[in-house]
Amino acid sequence: MSQADARDLQIAGLAPMSSVDWPGKLVATVFTQGCPWACGYCHNHAIIDTRVPGVVAWDEVVALMRRRHGLLDGVVFSGGEATRQRALFPAVAEVKEMGFEVGLHTAGPYPKLLDELLGTGLVDWVGMDVKATAQNYPHVVGRPNSGQKAWESLEILLRRAREQGIDYEVRLTAFPASSGDELAVARGCLEAGVKSFALQQARAEGAPDNFQADLPGWQDQFDALARDIGALGFESFVVRPA
Repeated sequence: MSQADARDLQIAGLAPMSSVDWPGKLVATVFTQGCPWACGYCHNHAIIDTRVPGVVAWDEVVALMRRRHGLLDGVVFSGGEATRQRALFPAVAEVKEMGFEVGLHTAGPYPKLLDELLGTGLVDWVGMDVKATAQNYPHVVGRPNSGQKAWESLEILLRRAREQGIDYEVRLTAFPASSGDELAVARGCLEAGVKSFALQQARAEGAPDNFQADLPGWQDQFDALARDIGALGFESFVVRPA
């Protein structure tokens, strides 16, 4: 366990109440600063710069949660990429000590850290984004050697879910200028043992200015993709339009 302090966590924003960041739960969402990847459709594009300091103090999160006992189920750590920061470990521990559940959003760029965090037994639910087949990851996230890390993280999540009962959802975001491998991604997830899968449609809000969320015929393509993935046979499959 890291000796970092929760107060070192760089936080870019805090949503005091959310019903969408953890399906079925009412939570506060902590948006951590910085991400090593640069997805063209990222709806939190403004907070991916790792050099920018946090603007929300951890003490503000703690004060919020103390006021929300009995109203909120837990805290979701999102991003950016939350597992980028070692201070996440003591922050998660503090949330659990206050009697709340812990959720995590991750894209899996740091498989070893993810394994260590899940191994603490402090994370109750994970929403993991799988963005492409391994060979197409650089096209999506703009970084080399990203696919191997992401798919390794998926394996870690599924193993921890089996061993520890961690709940999860694996999500894929579809967008017009993708590599066209979404169905292959879904099949790969199913073959890996994913039971809960969500297909999300990228939206322009919060994304880089040059991102095109809609092109002629795109909605029909997305609807057809949703039907094809739905036919694969996931135990749970959700479609989230833009």
